[in-house]
Amino acid sequence: MNFKWVFLTVVIWGLGFSCVDSAQEGNSTAQKLSSEKSLILECLNNETKSAFARDYDDWSKYWVYRNDISKTYINYPDSSFSESLGWLEISQFVKDFMAENPDPEPPPRPIDAIQVYLYDSGAWVSYEQQDSLRGRKRETRLMEKQNGQWKIAGMHTTIYGFQ
Repeated sequence: MNFKWVFLTVVIWGLGFSCVDSAQEGNSTAQKLSSEKSLILECLNNETKSAFARDYDDWSKYWVYRNDISKTYINYPDSSFSESLGWLEISQFVKDFMAENPDPEPPPRPIDAIQVYLYDSGAWVSYEQQDSLRGRKRETRLMEKQNGQWKIAGMHTTIYGFQ
């Protein structure tokens, strides 16, 4: 009879600690997501601010420099589309755009509401933003963490304009 009580006590005690570990693991995951989300927001908002300020050098430090990245725009109000593949093409597209449009634009309000899905050293991010010159935009970004810094490895922007 004593053995059964000891065994039952050990099992209950073990289950209790297992639940505490799971709860702590859940808190750890939520804290990591919150921390990474803050760092991703910082990267996205700084990249946008640099683009609107026409500061190519600052803008470029938020991107991954590889041939397998992409950047696309779909602009419904003016029926235009652009796609740039690889860092060299993206970089040249932005340099050309900044040369043709050298005057800084008022940046959109910094984003703070994003959906983030983390995986290994990457993240998939989506959000909406109101641009004072273009209207409502929906963006999806593919992010990679390199040397502790989040960088953009893919960007898709759909511009819907003003409703």
